[in-house]
Amino acid sequence: MNRVFEKRVVPVAVIDDAELACGLAEALLEGGLDIVEVTFRTPAAEESIRRIRNSFPSMLVGAGTILDGDQLKRAVDAGAQFGVAPGLNESVVGQARELALPFIPGVMTPSEVERALRLGCKLQKLFPADVAGGVKALKALAGPYAHTGIRFIPLGGVNAGNAAEYLSLPIVAAVGGSWLAERKLVAQKNWATITALAAEALAIVASVSQQSVRNRPGKD
Repeated sequence: MNRVFEKRVVPVAVIDDAELACGLAEALLEGGLDIVEVTFRTPAAEESIRRIRNSFPSMLVGAGTILDGDQLKRAVDAGAQFGVAPGLNESVVGQARELALPFIPGVMTPSEVERALRLGCKLQKLFPADVAGGVKALKALAGPYAHTGIRFIPLGGVNAGNAAEYLSLPIVAAVGGSWLAERKLVAQKNWATITALAAEALAIVASVSQQSVRNRPGKD
């Protein structure tokens, strides 16, 4: 999972046809992103994960929208290296631990944050980020929880226009980028656009990193 903290962008993809999975992976890799979350919203998700893992072993592949134990087991069997959920299901988190699968539950309230922390989840997904309050909400959550070592991946309303604002917050590990691999772009095999969006996202990350260095105490 170190790659999540290094890249700071997790492309989120809904794939309707497993035949398109490797094309998507290749497009992201050409843009510099060697990580992808394939959501379990379509029947093609399991096979898509399997194909990406088999064809691009260097890519970190996660399974998203994991709602129950059956999906979790299928994701692991397909080769998923981490799991993500839109909400906090304590049973699923427990099963993921038993399967030794790094798991990122979704949270929206302080109570959910604390429940996830009790389950050992230091990396949590704020979803839907824009509805939950976006950057303001994350700043507020940092007050009582930053000392615990918790980090968030906001998703929902995050895009190239506001990603830098999210990434500038120390409590944000990465942003979830559904805009990087929109369902329509994948279906249309618009690989060039996806590659360009991936490169743009990494440029945003680099810019935020440079700004952070400039703003450190003692820097001119």
